[in-house]
Amino acid sequence: MNEEKVVDIKEVEKKLEEMHIKDLEVSPGRELKGFLFKATFIVGLAMSLFHIYVLTIRAIDPWYFRTMHVVFAGILVFAMVPGWKKSPKDKMHWVDYLFVLLIVVPAVYIFIVFDEWIYRVGVVPNPWDFFFSILFVIAVWEMARRATGWPLAIISGLFILYGYFGNYMPGLFYHRGYSWPRMMTYLFSLDGILSLPILASAHYIFLFVLFGAFIEASGAGKFFVDLARCATGRLRGGPGKVSIVSSAFIGTASGSSVANVVVDGVFNIPMMKNAGFKPHVAGAIEAMNSTGGQIVPPVMGAGAFLMAEILGIPYAQVALAAIIPAALYYFAAYWMIDFYAAANSLWGIKKEDLPVFRKVMLDKGYLLVPLVVLGISLMVLMYSPYRSAMYAIISLIIVSWIRKASRIGFKSLFQTLAIGARSSIEIAATCAAAGIIVGVLTQTGLGMKFAMIIINYSGGNLLLALAFSMVIAVILGMGMPTTAAYAISASVLAPALIQLKVPPMAAHLFIFYFACLSALTPPVALASFAAAAIAKARTWDVGWEGMRFAIAGYLVPYMFVYGPAMVLIGSATEIATAIVTGLIGTMALAAAVQGWFLKRTNLLERGLLLAAAVALIKPGWVTDLIGFGLLVIVLVFQYTKIRRK
Repeated sequence: MNEEKVVDIKEVEKKLEEMHIKDLEVSPGRELKGFLFKATFIVGLAMSLFHIYVLTIRAIDPWYFRTMHVVFAGILVFAMVPGWKKSPKDKMHWVDYLFVLLIVVPAVYIFIVFDEWIYRVGVVPNPWDFFFSILFVIAVWEMARRATGWPLAIISGLFILYGYFGNYMPGLFYHRGYSWPRMMTYLFSLDGILSLPILASAHYIFLFVLFGAFIEASGAGKFFVDLARCATGRLRGGPGKVSIVSSAFIGTASGSSVANVVVDGVFNIPMMKNAGFKPHVAGAIEAMNSTGGQIVPPVMGAGAFLMAEILGIPYAQVALAAIIPAALYYFAAYWMIDFYAAANSLWGIKKEDLPVFRKVMLDKGYLLVPLVVLGISLMVLMYSPYRSAMYAIISLIIVSWIRKASRIGFKSLFQTLAIGARSSIEIAATCAAAGIIVGVLTQTGLGMKFAMIIINYSGGNLLLALAFSMVIAVILGMGMPTTAAYAISASVLAPALIQLKVPPMAAHLFIFYFACLSALTPPVALASFAAAAIAKARTWDVGWEGMRFAIAGYLVPYMFVYGPAMVLIGSATEIATAIVTGLIGTMALAAAVQGWFLKRTNLLERGLLLAAAVALIKPGWVTDLIGFGLLVIVLVFQYTKIRRK
């Protein structure tokens, strides 16, 4: 057996300094100066203050609020994100100013003619309605292209063409077709661009992004990493397990797996590499854990709020239902890392290099107060998500004054408000483009037809329908943030699963999980690609390795569809049994994948472990007994071999 390797944390920090990673900042792509910098700062500040005022002080009509949300985001996108490679990086091109007009002028128009507009939109629009609607749709399309790249822009463009040319489509894809005026004005409405995805972005996600900006400003992010190092740093494969804890902390409030990788991975990946993890494995582990952060309650990458809105149930019910599946995902990740470390003789961080838990808590423990306030507000007092986020922000500002290092003064306060607004533009742009897709699905009835297509092609077989839904959710989610990926997938897939008698909660969580995992799944595994850049490894190696490490994550959604007790549907005994067998099953699966249990496994033992995992994961006492029996057989085999040696 190779000598176990221990991490020298000072060596990691030295390498980080050499790589200039500690000063890394994620920029939208354009560094404005002078007047334009001040102008975008003021727009960002105004956007944050506008949302705080409307959400916590005085509500306004949804038309005005959601439109202004898109307008603010659009101005920032066109100002800060270059439209093409050779576009100026320090100033705006005349094309950028043109698109600012395309997003602002239609908003001014509907505010002026609002009383007549709401009765004409999508039904009997006049020429001016059509003209300004098409300007707005074009501007939103360009926002999505700049903020997220081509995938979402191409998909939304294809859906627009489908709305017009649907009368040429075959079979179930046929619809009578809609004129450009009717379709464009319908898209510029509360049923299109301003529909549920933008509702989630404006009402819920924005303030949580703002909360994340305040956490970063206070230095709480570094505190979370230190807590993770205290908790798991010395364990076998400790640096990989640090990534589990820190990613769960940071990722749940982030709307993007990629953002989580960039924030969390710049420290964790070099630390794993220094511990002996291969570069592509270090990147894969970070991508797996950062993607998992999106499925962790209470925030779940802000997707929980949209799910509650769609299902028409209290938000707390969604968060509680997601606890067990999220625990299974990270429990499996823990054993994957542990067994990999055992098989490769990797250990943890030197004791003398680890932060002292007592010192960390005395020094920065007060930074946990905002998270406690957020949890109590959401889960106990049952306040609205945006009010809970506001209380968390206020509590963070107050406690930040305890120490000078974390203090958020007036200057820092205004800077953070502006930065938080700029951080929200990607999600706002993707949600607006997702609204185009939702609008076409609603207007043409394709959403319900998708249900018929899935049921027909699966022959009514639930397993086949789930497999089809998994593939479609992963494809639709590629290249998109969590919330937009879920919004689009839920529109086309949830009705089919519900028709096949899947409980609505389980159906939506199934879709949500695979929308999240699209960031980890090749060929467009954006989280893996971001991790590969930091790890300096081949992107394809990181992508496939991340998928292998997260294999339990691809099975967990099937577990709670076939065993609704996983999402707290059933008796206490059923729920407890599902938890225990699920946890043991994911451990057996990790052992089978990594080829290590008590010791290195042979081919027969790996086969038995895989069979045990499948049997334990599948609900039912008969399969549970079979799974336990197979696991005990492997346990006895390996223990006997160890005793003989």
